[in-house]
Amino acid sequence: MKINNRQEFLVALTVAVLALYVAVNFIFTPLDNWWTKRSTQLRQLRAQVGEGRQLLRREPVIRGDWDNMRTNALPANTSLAGQQVLKAFDTWRSDTGVELTSITPQWRNDSTNYMTLDCRVEAAGSLESLSRFLYEIEKGPLALRLDSVQLGAHDNTGQQLTLSLEVNGLALLQPNKP
Repeated sequence: MKINNRQEFLVALTVAVLALYVAVNFIFTPLDNWWTKRSTQLRQLRAQVGEGRQLLRREPVIRGDWDNMRTNALPANTSLAGQQVLKAFDTWRSDTGVELTSITPQWRNDSTNYMTLDCRVEAAGSLESLSRFLYEIEKGPLALRLDSVQLGAHDNTGQQLTLSLEVNGLALLQPNKP
């Protein structure tokens, strides 16, 4: 290629470089950024749709768990709920042979939807009876959760043990219906 007019060539080259600069900085880079953001958003939406589908597949299990929680929750009446918990502890005590030394219940109202009954329980007995007592609390139908368990020896041989528990019970508050 023979260059007849050097000035025309330099102008054409400058226009081509300027066009390339404008295309890269004002067209291709914003398009690439837009495409990257769009791809990220699509990945997030696909993940959310997948989670939604999984929740829909698990709906019967989730609803069953919620119904189980609602039916086994303590009554909203604090005296009735306290009586129910104390009766359950007495039943577990008689079934396992554990000696209950103290039960200290205290209500907490942290939400408008539920209350919790915090119980500090002190018990004594053999390892077998105390482990059976813990098992009965865990498998019982009441909505109780063991938060803290401390076990200590009451004698030098370790035959008599003391058990300190922190147990929480859940009471769901029903909204007022008109």
